[in-house]
Amino acid sequence: MKGKQRFSIRSRFESIKRGFAGFRDMLFTEHNAWVHAFATILALDFAWWLDIDRPGWALIIVAIALVWAAEAFNTVLEIMADLVIGQRYSRIVKRAKDIAAAAVLIACVGAVVIGFIILGPPLYQRVTPFLT
Repeated sequence: MKGKQRFSIRSRFESIKRGFAGFRDMLFTEHNAWVHAFATILALDFAWWLDIDRPGWALIIVAIALVWAAEAFNTVLEIMADLVIGQRYSRIVKRAKDIAAAAVLIACVGAVVIGFIILGPPLYQRVTPFLT
């Protein structure tokens, strides 16, 4: 970067555009992103259908955002590691990739737990009349 850049609306829009391009790239190239997209749609649909309160919505949205952020960082780490080592095997790179994948798993498990806590009781109330 050459010196300090001045703030401009155009540069902010360009940054946002790049962010959307990166998200689209991840969505169309990473199979786990498809799973996250499906889970996101499912969670948002259930939250809407069950008429979740504002704090519940906030927790669900934070959980979804954390999963997507973890997946994005994991994807970047994998791309950069593959760029650096190419086709060679590296035990250290494998460890880094596995630990980054663990971060995504931790975020996903947390999101599922939040989903059960927030969506479970109203879902149970909705389906109980049909089970008796």
